[in-house]
Amino acid sequence: MSRELFWLSLTLGATALFVFPYVLNRLVIRGLGGLLANPLPDDKPLAAWAQRAQRAHANAIENLAVFAPAALAVHLLSLGNEGTAMACAAYFLARVLHYVAYTAGIVGVRTLAYLVGWAATAWLIVRALGWV
Repeated sequence: MSRELFWLSLTLGATALFVFPYVLNRLVIRGLGGLLANPLPDDKPLAAWAQRAQRAHANAIENLAVFAPAALAVHLLSLGNEGTAMACAAYFLARVLHYVAYTAGIVGVRTLAYLVGWAATAWLIVRALGWV
């Protein structure tokens, strides 16, 4: 397995796990019936941190839609090198930090983590296009 695929796999796993904190909050707030039911307009709202966690999870999925094909392209084109491996590792760490900071409401760290992940993805795209 290439290093790019390794970090992509870890990123996929982390993104899959990001759902659980806010789902557990929904269980606590609304009970098992509320967890299993479709949300209703008059449902009790989730805790503020859980709402942020839900938005952070959605953001992780949105960004994964760009990062994953970029990492796969680098792998399939055999363009992986130290820089692309570091970009994939940086993306993973940035997305975990982004999730934690977003959920905790730490705005500056959240933005910085987002930008690191964006830059890492941009590097992979540039490499896949053969520009570096």
